[in-house]
Amino acid sequence: MQQILVVDDEIGIRELLSEILRDEGYQIRLAENATQARAQRLQARPDLVLLDIWMPDTDGITLLKEWASAGLLTMPVVMMSGHGTIDTAVEATRIGAFDFLEKPITLQKLLATVGKALRSGEQKVKPTLMLSTLGRAPIVNDLKQRLEKIANLKSPLLLTGEPGTGVELCAKFIHSPTTPWIAPEHLSALAEAPLDLLEQAREGSLFLHEVGDLNRMEQKGLLLLLGKIEKYNARLICASAKPLAEQVAQGTFDARLYSAIATVTLHVPNLREHREDIPDLANLFLLRCIEAKEVAQRHFSTAALNALRNFEWPGNLAQLESTVRSLALTAAGEEIAVGEVNQSLAQFGGQSSLAHGLQLDLPLRDARDAFERIYFEHHISREGGNMSRVADTVGLERTHLYRKLKQLGIKLARRSDE
Repeated sequence: MQQILVVDDEIGIRELLSEILRDEGYQIRLAENATQARAQRLQARPDLVLLDIWMPDTDGITLLKEWASAGLLTMPVVMMSGHGTIDTAVEATRIGAFDFLEKPITLQKLLATVGKALRSGEQKVKPTLMLSTLGRAPIVNDLKQRLEKIANLKSPLLLTGEPGTGVELCAKFIHSPTTPWIAPEHLSALAEAPLDLLEQAREGSLFLHEVGDLNRMEQKGLLLLLGKIEKYNARLICASAKPLAEQVAQGTFDARLYSAIATVTLHVPNLREHREDIPDLANLFLLRCIEAKEVAQRHFSTAALNALRNFEWPGNLAQLESTVRSLALTAAGEEIAVGEVNQSLAQFGGQSSLAHGLQLDLPLRDARDAFERIYFEHHISREGGNMSRVADTVGLERTHLYRKLKQLGIKLARRSDE
């Protein structure tokens, strides 16, 4: 039986929706505010959430953002409001809401929307990664702020970054979700019928991946397209992992085209530029596998997360997600251990070592703490959490060892044999 979580501070609305939906054969859970909704979501993933925007403790848009940022937006969410505006609806959809219902909600509209949302949840087993889940590091927050500033512009945007960094997530973040999104797999259409692409993207967005690979005819087609784009009220978003300025200097990329598409240019950081987000991203990718029912319950050991954080990740997000999924599917037990991570990383030509990936531009004290944290987590993992053996190995009296671990913020799992 499909579960629907109804979140609304008005008891009359909760009871009415509950009665209607129960009569339709759904199992209903209720929450009167965001605090209860958070607890319900952590307890179990519902198949659908009906979420009121205006609530006394935390508004629905903020709660939606929280779930998206924490990787918990793995079910369709339909926003509800008696004071809805187009801007609010667009913002909610951009964050990840499935639809928006304006109160008073008619029975026909309610049941139709609930049915569509539940069907979309079944089809979309693995939810799309949102820009809000990329991380919380300063460099990522700066990118989000810059994207927000240019979201409503119509000028072309060039996104630069290594393969796998999530340039399409950035492009979709500034795309209005109620308009066409055109992202052709093959860019040969630029040479063959560029205006057909514009017609498809009318009033919406045209996203072109890796424009650095365009041949001469495709570049000419893109120039033609740019000359007509205003008439179609469409926005062009280009992405490139290649140094276009160097290609211009070498004569392989049209200088006029580069000038036109680089009106606004933003760099999408690679994972090495925000390593501190890697543990959260790894946990998010693992959660997605679990909630998609691809694997049973799993979790990473602290040392395993540190090994992931310290790896170079030349393939960035795409490589990290693929690695986490492989680890989730092949892990020997419920905990994914550091040895399994290192074995998986070895296939990429190396593995995470103790000092590998340490930020050497840190103050000495911070760098020492970072090294010691990795050092002790390595030995705790290697000894299976047996602190007597860890103390012997590292040459510390056991009381001193515990004091050091507490100072470094290392939490120990309980062991039945100690």
